[in-house]
This record gives sequence, structure tokens and C-alpha cells, in this order.
Amino acid sequence: MTTGRADLTTSTDPVSLLSRALDQAGALVAGTRADQADLPTPCHSWDVAELVTHLVHGLRQFTVRASGASPDWTAPRADVEGDPAEAFRAGADGLVAAWRAAGDLDGTVELPGMGEVPARFPVDQQIAELAVHAWDLAVATGQSTDLDPEVAQTALAWARGTLQPGFRGSEEEGKAFGPEVTVPEDAPVYDRLAAFFGRRVG
Repeated sequence: MTTGRADLTTSTDPVSLLSRALDQAGALVAGTRADQADLPTPCHSWDVAELVTHLVHGLRQFTVRASGASPDWTAPRADVEGDPAEAFRAGADGLVAAWRAAGDLDGTVELPGMGEVPARFPVDQQIAELAVHAWDLAVATGQSTDLDPEVAQTALAWARGTLQPGFRGSEEEGKAFGPEVTVPEDAPVYDRLAAFFGRRVG
């Protein structure tokens, strides 16, 4: 099982891996039918349409971060206008371009409230967000969960090194992550990732 911050080492350029995470999430958005909008998702507060809106909105916020500014996470999510797949693709292209323009991701950076972290930390955070929500969308819409394993392994390593117990709890408590769900150590990596983020698997 992938564990710990040290396991974030990878031969893959982090922005290239982010691009792969974006590609698979975008393919799932494109594969979502209009008549599935009201279906529930493993994110209990969101149906499929709300999850897709969250993904598109997140790309805008992530691009602000990649450009060196601090996004306003309290800003309301705007409805997606037009084709969600096209909106996602445009946002994904802008995010990758912003990270490419940011330059070298070796070394460390200072993040508010976190201190010194690896320079690639925000990219790995975005990979994790996209990987988990790709699984959420695939499960909710009946699409394949046979997704890019390196994306999930990187996401799980980042999460195990970052997600503290204090972040977990019920939605009523305002917590973003539920308690970790136990799954076999040899479960598929996306099932392990989803379970670590508090999703019920199977």
C-alpha cells in the first residue's frame, strides 16, 4: 500500500500527471448524460450536476493558485453555461498552461497556515481532488472505475501525508472528509483512495 509523504517521488513530471488527471476527469464529465444530473454521488451533499459544477469551478480556483494568487474558496460556484465537457476542457487547458508558466516545481514554497512544503504540493493536491471526484462521478453515472493508477497512487500518497484526523467528521460538523473506511490492502488503488477519503466502497 502506498503510504507517507516520501512516496510522492515519481518519475512523472507533476504537471504531466495533473494533465492526465484532468483528461480522465474530463472524459467522465463528457460521458455523463443529461438525464443523470439528479443522481446521487458518493459526495452525499451533491448530485451529479452539482459535482460537475464543483469540478468546473475548482479548475478556475486552481488556476488562480497556479498563477501565484490565493483563490477565494468562499466564493459561490457559478452554474456551468453551455456544454459541461467543453467548459471543463477549457478550464483544464487554462490550468495546465498556468502551471507550465509557473516554472520549476522543485524545491519548496511557503503556504499560509502550512509553512514550508514541496513546491509541487498544490499540484499534488489538485491531482488528489480530481482523482477522488473522477471516482465519484464514475460510480454515480455507472462509468468505468478502471482509471489511471499512477494518478491514484500519487493522490493517495499526498493524502496520507497531509489529511489530518482533525479534518475528518460529519457534514453536519462542517467537515469535508468522513472517517476513513476500511478496505483490504490489496483492493484496487481507486477503492483505497476513495475509502481513505471516507467514501463507502462496493
